Amino acid sequence: MNNCENYRFIERYRPYRDLTFKFYSNGSLTIIDNTAEEVITPRELKGESYDFYVRKRLAFIKQDLRTKLQKFA
Repeated sequence: MNNCENYRFIERYRPYRDLTFKFYSNGSLTIIDNTAEEVITPRELKGESYDFYVRKRLAFIKQDLRTKLQKFA
């Protein structure tokens, strides 16, 4: 089963994008610009939205590693 964690992030500085980050348990990611209603890539992120993405991605990786260590320890 492929679980998904959704996070919404609204930029405080221009261009004030309203973004939804979808992190899937298989490691894939979807970033949606809610205003433009289009999918964007991590390369298109800047500033605080990029920082948000990196922090959430690292937290996801750490949790995945903890889960695997518990499973196989």
